Amino acid sequence: MRSAIVSAINQHLNQASLLLDVITNQQYTDESVGPYYSSVGSHLRHTLDFFNCVIDGLDHNQIDLTARKRQEEVATDKEVAKLHIARIQETLVSFLDINTDYLLHVTDNLGQGNVTVNYTLDSIMAHANSHAVHHFATIGYVLHQLNVEHTIKGFGYNPTTPIEKRKGI
Repeated sequence: MRSAIVSAINQHLNQASLLLDVITNQQYTDESVGPYYSSVGSHLRHTLDFFNCVIDGLDHNQIDLTARKRQEEVATDKEVAKLHIARIQETLVSFLDINTDYLLHVTDNLGQGNVTVNYTLDSIMAHANSHAVHHFATIGYVLHQLNVEHTIKGFGYNPTTPIEKRKGI
């Protein structure tokens, strides 16, 4: 797998880990922000579930993004989430020396039932990274509504967002 992809993912997961150091467990689990009433923890759990689906499906070349484990403890306990992040990061580093020039079968529900398409490991991991950034932006919104400030540079911003358009970083 390309080192640039692992590096980008780990940079974003490091940001998530840093966030867990600066918010309280109450802030992590607060579900009071509409319109979806989801917590920072539930978004982080969902993000990590995506990575786990990829990792879990590699051995049999059947990655099923609808088979998320939804481990509630990751959504409710910051320390469990940090351990989960570290495990994913270790696994990603172990992928650096493997061949990624083969197709993986990836199943997802696009709103009209499950569909299986082909990806490479590089492409599904790049997709997982974009998915993480998208949810980190939502986490940023939730934290803003909770009046929680952080100084984690670039958290929740797509790397292509022009610097002058980024607020609060």
